[in-house]
Amino acid sequence: MEILCINRPLVAALIAAFITQFLKPFLLWPFEKKFHAELFISTGGMPSSHTAMVVALSTSILIIEGVQSLAFAIALTFSLIVIHDAMGIRRAAGKQAEVINEWSRILTQIHEAGQFNPENLKTMLGHSFMQVLGGTVIGLLCGYISTIM
Repeated sequence: MEILCINRPLVAALIAAFITQFLKPFLLWPFEKKFHAELFISTGGMPSSHTAMVVALSTSILIIEGVQSLAFAIALTFSLIVIHDAMGIRRAAGKQAEVINEWSRILTQIHEAGQFNPENLKTMLGHSFMQVLGGTVIGLLCGYISTIM
C-alpha cells in the first residue's frame, strides 16, 4: 500500500476516475429527475472517467518528470488515443446500438408470435465533446493537486 501512495501519477489517475464515476448520477439527476445508481459503475455519460483518468496521469507525469521525458511522451500518446476512441469509435458504436435497438423493437412488433427475442444493446458507450471536456478539467485538477501535495 505504501508503494501506491508513493506513485503520485497512479494515485492521481485513480482519484480522477473515482471522482468522475461518483459525479455521474448526480450530474444527470437535474435533467431526468431520477437517480441512476448504475451510473456509478457504467461507461459513458458526463463526465468522461476514461478521459479524466488519462489526463490526470499525463498531468502528474508532466509535473514530476517534465515535458521532455519519455514517460510523459508515452502518457500523452496514450491519453490522445483513449480520448479519440471515447469520442469517435465508442460513440459511433453507441449510435449504432440505438439503431439496432430500434430495429429490434420493429421486428418484435412484426413477429408477435414470439419467434424474435430482442436483446437491447447498451447505447451509452462513448462521449460527446462536452463530456470529454468535463473529464479533462477533472483530470487536470486531480493530476495537479495529487502531484503538488
